[in-house]
Amino acid sequence: MNFPARYLFCTVLSVLISVSAYGQDIDGRNQQKKQLEDEIELINRQLSSNRSKQKSDLSSLQLIRKKITARKNLISEIDRRIEDYGRSVRKKNTEIAGLNARLDTLMLYYRSLTYNAYKNRDTKIWFIYLMSSKDLFQGVRRWIYLKNLSVTLRMQADEIKKTRTALEKQKSALSSVILKTNTERKVREDEFHLLTLEEEQLNSSLSKLSRQEKNIRKQLAQKRSEVERLNKEIELLIAKSVGASGTEAGIDRDKTLSEEFTKAKGALPWPVENGIVIEPFGQNEHPVFKNLKLPFNNGVNISAPEGSEAFAVFEGTVKQILIIPGYNQCILVRHGRYFTFYCKLNKINVKSGQTIQKGTSLGMIESGENGTSVLHFELWDGTAKQNPEHWLSGK
Repeated sequence: MNFPARYLFCTVLSVLISVSAYGQDIDGRNQQKKQLEDEIELINRQLSSNRSKQKSDLSSLQLIRKKITARKNLISEIDRRIEDYGRSVRKKNTEIAGLNARLDTLMLYYRSLTYNAYKNRDTKIWFIYLMSSKDLFQGVRRWIYLKNLSVTLRMQADEIKKTRTALEKQKSALSSVILKTNTERKVREDEFHLLTLEEEQLNSSLSKLSRQEKNIRKQLAQKRSEVERLNKEIELLIAKSVGASGTEAGIDRDKTLSEEFTKAKGALPWPVENGIVIEPFGQNEHPVFKNLKLPFNNGVNISAPEGSEAFAVFEGTVKQILIIPGYNQCILVRHGRYFTFYCKLNKINVKSGQTIQKGTSLGMIESGENGTSVLHFELWDGTAKQNPEHWLSGK
């Protein structure tokens, strides 16, 4: 392979590698963008149900906040996509400039070859050219040169054709990237407009709810009482289950199940088919009154469409079914040394002592006045409460 051919091969190879890497990066961006769009769509459906019930409450406010966060993340993702496209445009411009320079060099060399071929088009001129050699060695070189001139011309013409083809492909790819960039910019403008409207909606909801401070503080006091009762009940149930095993090691009599549950961290299925966490694990501030703190949340509250079911996140045994004021029916499921807890159910599909599989329908989630369902879900490692979001798979 001569130098021009090697140069062209390296150029094309580098372009293919860069296109492959770029494609993988864009695929990742597309997936993240799709997840955010799906989350926003799910929240919109739940808010639409809320509006049909003509109810403005804390659940709606939390959903609006969640949607605004998702919208901001989506805009940030679009910005990163635009940056990716910008880098691609700059890279392709550089590649096009390189190919243009390469084409100029090939054309210059080709014109030189063509000129020489024209000068030596007559066999008499060839003969005189050979006979005027200073010595035999120079004569042999001139003979080889003249013999291979036509072959070199064809090869150079092929090199020029390939380079022009590569150049046209890069120009076409550049046009495509520029079009995608402009499309993304338009999408960003639309998303930013929606974000502005959602922030106005949030401010309107905050204004309405802030006028209900007395009633909200009363509801919060009731909720705090309900949460404290729930926490005591769960801690008592789990402590009783642990104690029934004799020792801390005794609760892990099914070691295989415990080990499999441990390995599933970060990959457990969600306990609802379509849900949004509206109140995360831990200490949370009141969504309206920042000087108020909500009761410590030992799990997560997941908003789901009305009529949603709750599903077991792993195989195990139903330890107990109980009713807790403010949380309706609750189910405690044991998975070796781990426990999961599902609350706010109004229809139970399992019974105490039953062995269940991952994905088993535990029951229907009760519907709230606002047209949505909220599942309270907890996960425990023995007597240590866990943040469920660290265990559930990313959506």
